[in-house]
Amino acid sequence: MLALVISSDSAAGLRIAELAEPQAAPNEALVSVHATSLNRGELRLLTIRPNGWIPGQDIVGVVERAAADGSGPAVGARVVALVDQAGWAERVAVSTDRFAALPDDVSFVSAATLPVAGTTALRTLRHGGDLAGQQVLITGASGAVGRFQVQIARQQGASVTAIAAARHAEDLRGLGAEQVVESMELAEGPFSLITESVGGQSLAHAIERVAPGGTVVMFGSSSGELTSVGFRQFVPGHEGARLQTFAYYASGPSIGADIAALLALVAAGRLETRVALTVPWTDINQALDALRGRSISGKAVLTMTG
Repeated sequence: MLALVISSDSAAGLRIAELAEPQAAPNEALVSVHATSLNRGELRLLTIRPNGWIPGQDIVGVVERAAADGSGPAVGARVVALVDQAGWAERVAVSTDRFAALPDDVSFVSAATLPVAGTTALRTLRHGGDLAGQQVLITGASGAVGRFQVQIARQQGASVTAIAAARHAEDLRGLGAEQVVESMELAEGPFSLITESVGGQSLAHAIERVAPGGTVVMFGSSSGELTSVGFRQFVPGHEGARLQTFAYYASGPSIGADIAALLALVAAGRLETRVALTVPWTDINQALDALRGRSISGKAVLTMTG
């Protein structure tokens, strides 16, 4: 089969290589990949993984060989899955607990936006408990995760303040944000839940705005800056508040169930996916450049030849 692999000999750092077919464990199904999307965290992985490593986490395709243990979907089923690696390939072996069936009225391209970004949004918000009537602040709100967070938090009854550039304000209000501000300093608060993906001064200002007993969920650091954190930042006025780190790969089981819940929202018209760029996987450099340059709002999706 063909796959995109890291290659230090290539100017782009990637090349298409002919590789052996993946060997599926008894609880894994073999999926023919039709689409995959890019995630910002993969930009870093491209710089630290060795030659020959296959990136890719968001998988949408068709089951080519069912799991030997009888679990999971049958041959021919349309599925969506989240894998730790090897998604940028023609075929992938996937554990059946990471699958969800793809509804007929949701496209491969739309569904490809969901696994990492959607489950991250869903699971970071869960750290806030019952969001009904709560004040929630979302940084990086114009990105794929942020857009899902705005929609899900609003549907759960939260009052949402989103942080994004002014050009995204109308879009985010349409998704459910009550307020859109351009920087953390302009967010009034206090907030019972803050999802923080910028780091540096943004995280420091988030601590200043978290309500007593509230939670700041850290799930990224796009600024690349460190934050000095001390006891005196929490008192007085933020007693009992906590900092919660989040990484999707350590966020617990039932990934497949969460993807299914997200797909149900999409199928019902209650969750908008934003595909900003769709290109063949052979044109991945175009998608990577758009992601690195932050020139798109939404997801970049690669389409494959199944």
